[in-house]
Amino acid sequence: MANFIGLRFQPKLQFCSTCSVTNHVTLSKLTLTKNLRNRGGGVKAPRRVVLGFGASFFSQFMSMAGAVIGSSNSFIASARIKGSSSVDQILKNVEWPEQFPFKEEDFQRYDESPDSVFYDTPRFVTHIDDPAIAALTKYYSAVFPPSNTPGVSILDMCSSWVSHFPSGYKQERVVGLGLNEEELKRNPVLTEFVVQDLNVNPTLPFEDNSFDIITNVVSVDYLTKPLDVFKEMRRTLRPGGLAIMSFSNRCFWTKAISIWTSTGDADHVMIVGSYFHYAGGFEPSQGVDISPNPGRSDPMYIVYSRKLSTA
Repeated sequence: MANFIGLRFQPKLQFCSTCSVTNHVTLSKLTLTKNLRNRGGGVKAPRRVVLGFGASFFSQFMSMAGAVIGSSNSFIASARIKGSSSVDQILKNVEWPEQFPFKEEDFQRYDESPDSVFYDTPRFVTHIDDPAIAALTKYYSAVFPPSNTPGVSILDMCSSWVSHFPSGYKQERVVGLGLNEEELKRNPVLTEFVVQDLNVNPTLPFEDNSFDIITNVVSVDYLTKPLDVFKEMRRTLRPGGLAIMSFSNRCFWTKAISIWTSTGDADHVMIVGSYFHYAGGFEPSQGVDISPNPGRSDPMYIVYSRKLSTA
């Protein structure tokens, strides 16, 4: 029999214990109710636990059913998990509900000021530590086509001054789409770039079937219109094209969406997996834990999928 968990919380809850911030945070009231049947194998707690809970919320399930109860200020999610609940298994055999289970308020942020203002000043820093960067680069080395493969095009979405691609990696076309022109100009792997705020305009300015690979590094948590963006990813990927979303437990918490800052690492795998599923036209997504030194350096996770050949 499958495990079961019920969760209710205030959607405007904004907290990220994984972020290095000193801002005072006022937490909304949170109530967690569990009804676990036939508990079999738990999820390893994230290195930094959100709100002090020993296990992440959505990592306990493999299908979701969302409904507003009582008022528009409440969200309830219930789900089932089959078999192993490790990060690498979370997205296997998911029984997704018919409708996207998240609500508009789940994509609100503590700071709703324009992102173009927040990112106006270039930040020539990295947002994950060196071991996590090395792990991501190693993953890219394993899944990217060889350097200088004829006809290959890559989009680095939400790009900056560095893309963490393998050293010296080149393709005929590598496009960066981001918010700061000075950062994009500094990125040595890019052959061209576009400055665009996807939270204002989620339409990718590229033709259908343009890219073989789309990457996104530690930025999926800032998307306020994720389904629109993922549908655009599907449109602009070539059939069989690969989309790679990578993330850690670091964030600008004031700019990350509510559903992200109020949940934990394994939950984020499920959330990103839901984006692929409900955007349509993708193979079932998969999660990969590439954390290099669990408990000693930044964790690193991948959720990836390929565009269906018939999409």
